Amino acid sequence: QVQLVESGGGLVQAGESLRLSCVVSGSILSINGMGWYRQAPGKQRELVASITSDGSTNYVDSVKGRFTISRDNAKNTVYLQMNSLIPEDTAVYYCNSGVVVRHGIVASEYIYWGQGTQVTVSS
Repeated sequence: QVQLVESGGGLVQAGESLRLSCVVSGSILSINGMGWYRQAPGKQRELVASITSDGSTNYVDSVKGRFTISRDNAKNTVYLQMNSLIPEDTAVYYCNSGVVVRHGIVASEYIYWGQGTQVTVSS
């Protein structure tokens, strides 16, 4: 069984920073892409940033230059460093990962989600 556990959310003022972490645990063969999504009240969930297994990154335009995604493969952990936060960044942030697990002799990739962590930015 695979679990993704996020941490690091909280309440901050505009201009401040937060660092989110997401640890992947369980019977894992390998981890492919990892990413952070967010969902604000009344809005659809959106991809904020993603990182491939070889470290290539992608960001939504609204966070470019302010957020940085990184991963520590030895710790099965993905991070999201969020700087210069603005009220529009307020949302529940979810970790997402493509995890390869073994079922018998077959190895397959499944997408797993964390439970979410609240980020609130006050003006």
